Amino acid sequence: MSKGKLQKFAEMETFKNVFQYPYSVVENVPFEMKGQWRELYFHNNNPIVLELGCGKGEYTVGLARRYPDINFIGVDIKGARMHKGAKEALENNMSNVAFLRTNIEVIDRFFSENEVQEIWLTFSDPQMKNPRKRLSSTFFMERYRRFLTDGGVVHLKTDSNFLFTYTTYMVEKSNLPLLFRTEDLYHDERIDDATREILSIKTYYESQWIERGLNIKYMKFALPHDATLREPDVEIELDDYRSYKRTKRSSLEKSK
Repeated sequence: MSKGKLQKFAEMETFKNVFQYPYSVVENVPFEMKGQWRELYFHNNNPIVLELGCGKGEYTVGLARRYPDINFIGVDIKGARMHKGAKEALENNMSNVAFLRTNIEVIDRFFSENEVQEIWLTFSDPQMKNPRKRLSSTFFMERYRRFLTDGGVVHLKTDSNFLFTYTTYMVEKSNLPLLFRTEDLYHDERIDDATREILSIKTYYESQWIERGLNIKYMKFALPHDATLREPDVEIELDDYRSYKRTKRSSLEKSK
């Protein structure tokens, strides 16, 4: 591990807005704030919104700045990236922001029933070889609705045609209420100004993909508690490009 990463990890241990519970820790140490985020950390009764796979935290901080009456929590396992957003929130005295470093596979261990109102999935790894690792899969949807309010909203913003197509099929097959969908976010005239302002928050990687001429895709859908979640059984063409500064995503041609 580089000296810079070690320094960031050490500094994050002192950040009051960061909670670090990787899988190896949460297995043995109960998270006492589960069900009490509003009382013990935010000290208000405002809605809670999660950004899963928050990276550097640009979206978490950007949304929190625009909506001071909503509580935002960025979640990721990569602490060196998260350091940037956490430090920015602290330096700007943003009391409606927190960061949780953990594995998203165990996200339901940190929140109680109906504790969260919305979830953002911003530029998640499409995981084209493994459906169970896709953050918009039914595997994860089952976990989300253990703490998401009935009919709570899930937002997906992505450059990946594969992940966007897969999620579209999942929503259709599971009969989830689709609230909005666009394959070209920044050129869709249906989007009102208020929504466009929210969606215009750009992550580091998003800026690179836009420069390369890639369309940004966005959808939001509701997740009712009584919905029967079904995985789509369809062949989906894989993304045919390399993500910014990443190795080629897959050598396969199609996947389910």
